[in-house]
Amino acid sequence: MSQIFDPVRWRPAPFLPERDARDASLIFVVAVLCFLACLTALGVVAADRAASGWSRQLTGEATVVVRARGGETPDAAAARATEALAGVPGVAEARALEPEKAYDLIRPWLGDISDLEDLPVPRLVAVTLARDAPANADALNRVLRAQGLDASVDDHSLWIADIRKAAGVARALGGVVFLLIAGAAASVIAYATRAGLAARRDVVEVLHLTGAEDSFIARLFQMRFARVAAVGGAFGALAAAGCGAVLRLIGGGEGITPALPVAWADLLVVLPCPLLAAGVAAAAARLTAGALIREMQ
Repeated sequence: MSQIFDPVRWRPAPFLPERDARDASLIFVVAVLCFLACLTALGVVAADRAASGWSRQLTGEATVVVRARGGETPDAAAARATEALAGVPGVAEARALEPEKAYDLIRPWLGDISDLEDLPVPRLVAVTLARDAPANADALNRVLRAQGLDASVDDHSLWIADIRKAAGVARALGGVVFLLIAGAAASVIAYATRAGLAARRDVVEVLHLTGAEDSFIARLFQMRFARVAAVGGAFGALAAAGCGAVLRLIGGGEGITPALPVAWADLLVVLPCPLLAAGVAAAAARLTAGALIREMQ
């Protein structure tokens, strides 16, 4: 009497051995893909932090351009503007910048001019806004007009919008890169699953004759490649974390560059990588195995 197939007593080792000579290559490919994905995630996190920091700085400050009117000197006009703005609700501090600050801004446009003091160069007033209830540009302009000053307020809204737009583009690009890498990993696992099933086609047919269901056979490939991908994901995550730590140490407190400040907490972003790699591999192996098994019937 033939023995009835019992999935509980079945041991997958004869069908899918615990170790395969091709596992090392597959682990390497998955590790490289996960390494690139983790680096992308670190870059997106660092870029988002930099954009948030710049936005906070610009939101809390405003720049006032003061032009002399009548017989008043530019320095006297800047002093009056500073005094008027210091008493506005929502302004924490107002101070007139040195004339050299304005000279440095216009010198590249005027060429090699050694003396700019004879030109009616506007003066700059730096305004630090209160954190709780900051004054807006309209309120500052009203105060300046009430004092009879020819001045304009730049609340950096255009710069803030550009920074936030750039941060959104960086997040979108990071998401696209992540999806591409996940698709590449799924393709690699699908190819490995197809090769594994093709090499064991006769065994699959025997399992069908003994009563094994398609879902049980597909689950064997699903679990095997999920483990392989988890190992590769762990190696890739460790490599990316090590690379991030090196960048953090090289750059000191601001990471490799102020534009991409890498913090120690950012390295935690690589922790889900092995689980994500295992999930992608399990789904790819399950779908591929199920489709191929149905074709074999």
